[in-house]
Amino acid sequence: MTKIPTGYNIANEEAVSDADIKAQLLAEHKQTNVKKSNFPTEIIPLPSKGLLYPEGHPLAEGVIEMKYMTAREEDILTSQNLIKQGVVLDKLFESLIVTPINYNDLYVGDKNAIMVAARILGYGKDYTVQIDDPFSPGNKQTVTIDLTQIEHKEVDYSPFENRATEFDFELPLSKRNITFRLMTHGLERQIQSEIKSMNKSVIKSGIDRDLTTRLKHIITSVDGENGRVAINNFVDNELFAADSRALRSYIKEISPDLDLSFTFISDITGEVKEIDIPIEVSFFWPGTWL
Repeated sequence: MTKIPTGYNIANEEAVSDADIKAQLLAEHKQTNVKKSNFPTEIIPLPSKGLLYPEGHPLAEGVIEMKYMTAREEDILTSQNLIKQGVVLDKLFESLIVTPINYNDLYVGDKNAIMVAARILGYGKDYTVQIDDPFSPGNKQTVTIDLTQIEHKEVDYSPFENRATEFDFELPLSKRNITFRLMTHGLERQIQSEIKSMNKSVIKSGIDRDLTTRLKHIITSVDGENGRVAINNFVDNELFAADSRALRSYIKEISPDLDLSFTFISDITGEVKEIDIPIEVSFFWPGTWL
């Protein structure tokens, strides 16, 4: 019997049979598009299971290979220039990813999996953070979260079985039929660029247009009309708030992602609640830098 690491359980190796080892080696052999690395690597399972990528894409098998963090990556994390530009984590992830991909192709849920894996590969599984106790206002509690216990969110994968990239939804109030796409890193960059270019008009009007800008990019057709002018007009003038909320809720429901929550137990009251894991500065900058 031999021990090999699986998934995120880097520190918890388990015994497997010779048949399992053979299957693992065959699976790794299929990763013909993976570039070589001089550092230890891990195969990270993606929440999308690869179903959001076309056949033949490096991520179509539902996994990505990442290397362990080195001092070179710590140089990236401490780069004030990258921090000011707001791209430091993306540069970090790009440096850690071994599988040759177009980074813009990454879906947001898969990118979250890469984020958690990068933290584990760099600084271990324990993430210590202070939490506002929801049962005792004004009190903070220090908790240590085991990041290897984070699981993929439960979603219905049937809409992705044919590797569809657009999805249908009937708006509950207006009964309009729309199609939409899920968010990728590349699409997020386009949206952020457009929002940044509108900053002057936002300052002048006092109206933040982040939500409508996102909807204009996510929606790909309205009642069969896929022209950008028609979609923009629909979002600006015809989309009811109730329908907008329903659409955003549905997109969140079907999007493959990590379940970034944990069970909080109050030291003061003993009460229990599921809350979101706060991703703070200490997530990638734990302790004190030299």
